[in-house]
Amino acid sequence: MSNSKLYVGNLAYTTSETDLQDMFAAHGTVIEVKIPFDRESGRPRGFAFVTMATPDAAQAAILGLNGTAVGERTLTVNEARPREEGAGSFGGGSRSQGGGGQSSRPSFRR
Repeated sequence: MSNSKLYVGNLAYTTSETDLQDMFAAHGTVIEVKIPFDRESGRPRGFAFVTMATPDAAQAAILGLNGTAVGERTLTVNEARPREEGAGSFGGGSRSQGGGGQSSRPSFRR
């Protein structure tokens, strides 16, 4: 494993960053914990990212916590994947807001 950033899924909405810090610290030094919040509701989105100090600590956390029951939920802990292009945008990609000009798409009109 070359990455020390972890994805933590299936979190209860009541789980705090401090809860995760404490859980993961048992497996190594925790550098950062981030729980994304929904913009509209203000509620946690049910997952988090935890950055461990070393890839070895990250691997130890995966082995120790993946599949662990926390409350009524079973955690998913694995290596975080890089964010995909356009992830998180509405409509599935970028949209041009300009007028005029040629489209980069081929025209299929006859």
